[in-house]
Amino acid sequence: MADTEKANQALDDLFAAARETPVPLPKHLATAIMNDALVARAENLVPAPKQNRQSRTRLRAGAWRQLMIAIGGLPALGGLAAACAVGVWVGLAPPSFLPDPAQLVGYSNSTSVPYTSYDLAVVLGEEVQ
Repeated sequence: MADTEKANQALDDLFAAARETPVPLPKHLATAIMNDALVARAENLVPAPKQNRQSRTRLRAGAWRQLMIAIGGLPALGGLAAACAVGVWVGLAPPSFLPDPAQLVGYSNSTSVPYTSYDLAVVLGEEVQ
């Protein structure tokens, strides 16, 4: 146990000595950083050229590609399309335990609905009570 404490103390002393001595930035690295910064600044100061039709088409294609990446690719887009299709199907032909939205809105000639008004707020308010 004492051997590991001595080894840890020696390692801590080495780390403390390394922290105390600063490492200077090499001259060539500082020069390269400043050159990159000056080039980036010059690129930002130059006005952007007018876009022609081809570049606008490329931007549009890039936007679609970015949207596909954000969604998650073609498999995720397929799942999204399937979920939309199910939502439309349930909206148009709801299961028996859900009210028919066409009857609630008033597009049905059926007299089987026991409400005198087809106001959605009234119908939902009566169902809650």
